[in-house]
Amino acid sequence: MDFQEILHSTKSYLKECVVPRAEVIDGDSEALKIAVTGLESRSLLALRVPQKWGGAEIPLPIFYEYQELTARYSGALAFLQTQHHSATAMLANSDNEMLKNIYLRAIAQKELRLGVGFSHLRRSSSRASLTGKSAVTATPAKEGYLLSGQVPWITGFGLFHKFIVAAVLPDNRAVFGLLPFANIQREYGKIAVSEIMQLIAMNSTNTVTATLDNWLLHESEIIAVKPVGWIAENDSKNILNSVPATFGCIRAGLDVIATVATAKNSPFIAAACQKLEQKLDRLKQNFRQSQHSSKAEKLALRAAAIDLAVRCGHAAVVVSGGAANGIQHPAGRVYREALVYTVSGQTKDVMEAALDRIVS
Repeated sequence: MDFQEILHSTKSYLKECVVPRAEVIDGDSEALKIAVTGLESRSLLALRVPQKWGGAEIPLPIFYEYQELTARYSGALAFLQTQHHSATAMLANSDNEMLKNIYLRAIAQKELRLGVGFSHLRRSSSRASLTGKSAVTATPAKEGYLLSGQVPWITGFGLFHKFIVAAVLPDNRAVFGLLPFANIQREYGKIAVSEIMQLIAMNSTNTVTATLDNWLLHESEIIAVKPVGWIAENDSKNILNSVPATFGCIRAGLDVIATVATAKNSPFIAAACQKLEQKLDRLKQNFRQSQHSSKAEKLALRAAAIDLAVRCGHAAVVVSGGAANGIQHPAGRVYREALVYTVSGQTKDVMEAALDRIVS
């Protein structure tokens, strides 16, 4: 399958099997599980697995198109597969060849899905300065590290098999490794998963916290040990990573507006849709040229994408009228999804840029 065939297969599957159930998928984890299994059965969850392990290893521009497609048709599905692909990419970059041989092959063979649990690193330094303690700590042990603390945000309970956790070492470096995504009590440690959080959007993604109590991360399950400040450097390099999915959310809002314009035969709604689409086109052009942009320019582009997603979601609600207040109406779903993209992977810099965009 060549890269364009991958995109064609993705779009066909989404339009035929996901679009008719998008509102159900948003709130029902079993429906979401069926949807993600559909991606998996078409080898669309191994896109970032290197070819030597059986994956597609698609180039980044094609992956961005894939991300936009999934977000256009289901925010919950897009968010879930993003977690898995992020974990896959981190695993593929590991120096642990034995780990990659086992788990990357398993992903390519449709036997394994991965989540991530390391957003707390963004808060670890400030929390440690106030309390003297990080969210999750790692204590060196004979065969690896003993992990203790709370992982505050993991998506995909019951949908993923394992997740990548990050824990802070005594010297403030961070160790990353694979843990079972389950409630487990053993003599040498415990993983306790919380009840599923109730969210205002993408509730079906089964987001939880996990408490670790002296859980042994065996050396064979270690993906990497990152230097102090790694998360800040990584965030700075990846400011625009979530923008393709945000574009998909914008497109979803435009789809609703265009549908209403046709149904109501409304020239002014159609004109508004066209103006918003032109704004999206300009953002996408800026995104394609962003490899040479400064950090400030990238932050401004991300803030503009967030702003347009919220505006298109709001416009979808406006033109849909009172019907948009129904829990099963696509306008409400898209508007809620825009709120998720507003805070996904949010750093202090992104927050500042988004606020500056709002007030100015």
